[in-house]
Amino acid sequence: MTRPTDDRPPVPNADSAGRDLRRRLDYDDARLLAECEIHYHRTGGPGGQHRNKVSTAVRLNHRPSGITVTGTERRSQQENRLHALRRLREALAVYTRAPLAEKPAWPPTVQISEGRLHVNPHNPAIYHVLGLVLDVIFTYGGSTRDAAAYFGVTPTSLTRFLAEHPKAWAEANRIRAERGTRPLRS
Repeated sequence: MTRPTDDRPPVPNADSAGRDLRRRLDYDDARLLAECEIHYHRTGGPGGQHRNKVSTAVRLNHRPSGITVTGTERRSQQENRLHALRRLREALAVYTRAPLAEKPAWPPTVQISEGRLHVNPHNPAIYHVLGLVLDVIFTYGGSTRDAAAYFGVTPTSLTRFLAEHPKAWAEANRIRAERGTRPLRS
């Protein structure tokens, strides 16, 4: 796997290493942070007298995956660390592929009703769902129609779900381009 950053995703492959990395979505914050090199720094930019004068920006380098994420939008180091951890979980879900089970295994807090997939963005299982959806799209060669059939949802519902998550949308389109399929349209 290549070393990803916030701007450059790794090359995914569905294997046991992907499954092992994906298990980290269930780690609590302390356990996930223990696997990271943590760097605190200041960021530049506009702001004048209200700009931070101390090192509150956080950069996490996740050693097992090589993923690097940052949190810089708050004036609190603790809040930036939480934002960086959310980004790390999202990156693990979006940029690592795991082999599929025979049947989809939705987290217990996810419900499918009338062929529609909707997950509250504050649901802690959102990262599992993102990873699972991208795993299926990857396995089915970028076909959202086949992926939707696997899940028992409509293709429109699946596409709308992806559109709500820009990094997952970009990864799905990258998978489709790799397979010679047109990009998804919102």
